[in-house]
Amino acid sequence: MNAFVPANQRLSHLRALEAEAMHILREVVAVMRTPCLFYSIGKDSTVLLHLARKAFFPGPLPFPLLHVDTGWEFAEMGQFRDRLAARLGL
Repeated sequence: MNAFVPANQRLSHLRALEAEAMHILREVVAVMRTPCLFYSIGKDSTVLLHLARKAFFPGPLPFPLLHVDTGWEFAEMGQFRDRLAARLGL
Protein backbone atom coordinates (compact mmCIF):
# COMPACT_ATOMS: atom_id res chain seq x y z
CA MET A 1 0.00 0.00 0.00
CA ASN A 2 1.27 3.50 -0.84
CA ALA A 3 1.87 5.87 2.03
CA PHE A 4 0.43 9.35 1.81
CA VAL A 5 3.03 11.93 0.78
CA PRO A 6 2.11 15.58 1.33
CA ALA A 7 1.97 17.75 -1.78
CA ASN A 8 4.81 20.01 -0.61
CA GLN A 9 7.13 16.98 -0.33
CA ARG A 10 6.14 15.74 -3.80
CA LEU A 11 6.73 19.21 -5.24
CA SER A 12 10.09 19.42 -3.48
CA HIS A 13 11.11 16.08 -5.01
CA LEU A 14 9.97 17.22 -8.45
CA ARG A 15 12.03 20.42 -8.13
CA ALA A 16 15.08 18.36 -7.15
CA LEU A 17 14.64 16.16 -10.24
CA GLU A 18 14.27 19.25 -12.43
CA ALA A 19 17.41 20.81 -10.94
CA GLU A 20 19.35 17.58 -11.52
CA ALA A 21 18.24 17.42 -15.16
CA MET A 22 19.28 21.03 -15.77
CA HIS A 23 22.64 20.37 -14.07
CA ILE A 24 23.25 17.41 -16.40
CA LEU A 25 22.43 19.56 -19.45
CA ARG A 26 24.92 22.22 -18.31
CA GLU A 27 27.58 19.56 -17.67
CA VAL A 28 27.12 18.13 -21.16
CA VAL A 29 27.65 21.57 -22.68
CA ALA A 30 30.74 22.12 -20.52
CA VAL A 31 32.32 18.77 -21.42
CA MET A 32 31.29 17.95 -24.99
CA ARG A 33 32.64 19.70 -28.08
CA THR A 34 29.52 19.66 -30.22
CA PRO A 35 26.44 18.70 -28.24
CA CYS A 36 23.08 18.46 -29.94
CA LEU A 37 19.56 17.84 -28.65
CA PHE A 38 17.46 15.36 -30.59
CA TYR A 39 13.87 16.59 -30.91
CA SER A 40 11.27 14.04 -31.98
CA ILE A 41 8.26 16.35 -31.49
CA GLY A 42 7.05 13.93 -28.80
CA LYS A 43 6.13 14.73 -25.23
CA ASP A 44 9.44 13.53 -23.77
CA SER A 45 11.65 15.58 -26.06
CA THR A 46 9.34 18.59 -25.63
CA VAL A 47 9.86 18.40 -21.86
CA LEU A 48 13.62 18.06 -22.42
CA LEU A 49 13.57 21.12 -24.69
CA HIS A 50 11.73 23.07 -21.97
CA LEU A 51 14.32 21.99 -19.37
CA ALA A 52 17.18 22.97 -21.68
CA ARG A 53 15.69 26.41 -22.31
CA LYS A 54 15.20 26.85 -18.57
CA ALA A 55 18.76 25.67 -17.81
CA PHE A 56 20.34 28.27 -20.10
CA PHE A 57 17.86 31.13 -19.60
CA PRO A 58 18.13 34.04 -20.33
CA GLY A 59 20.60 33.12 -23.06
CA PRO A 60 19.96 31.06 -26.17
CA LEU A 61 20.46 27.31 -26.28
CA PRO A 62 24.18 26.63 -26.71
CA PHE A 63 23.51 23.70 -29.02
CA PRO A 64 21.33 22.98 -32.06
CA LEU A 65 18.22 20.84 -32.11
CA LEU A 66 18.12 17.90 -34.47
CA HIS A 67 14.90 16.51 -35.89
CA VAL A 68 14.99 13.58 -38.28
CA ASP A 69 12.00 13.66 -40.61
CA THR A 70 11.35 10.01 -41.35
CA GLY A 71 8.27 10.73 -43.42
CA TRP A 72 6.12 8.73 -41.00
CA GLU A 73 4.90 11.72 -38.99
CA PHE A 74 1.65 13.51 -39.68
CA ALA A 75 2.05 16.73 -41.67
CA GLU A 76 0.72 18.63 -38.65
CA MET A 77 3.70 17.47 -36.60
CA GLY A 78 6.12 19.08 -39.02
CA GLN A 79 4.02 22.24 -39.01
CA PHE A 80 4.09 22.25 -35.20
CA ARG A 81 7.89 21.82 -35.26
CA ASP A 82 8.29 24.72 -37.67
CA ARG A 83 5.98 27.01 -35.67
CA LEU A 84 7.75 26.11 -32.42
CA ALA A 85 11.18 26.74 -33.94
CA ALA A 86 10.06 30.13 -35.26
CA ARG A 87 8.42 31.11 -31.97
CA LEU A 88 11.49 30.12 -29.91
CA GLY A 89 14.01 31.47 -32.40
CA LEU A 90 15.60 28.06 -32.97
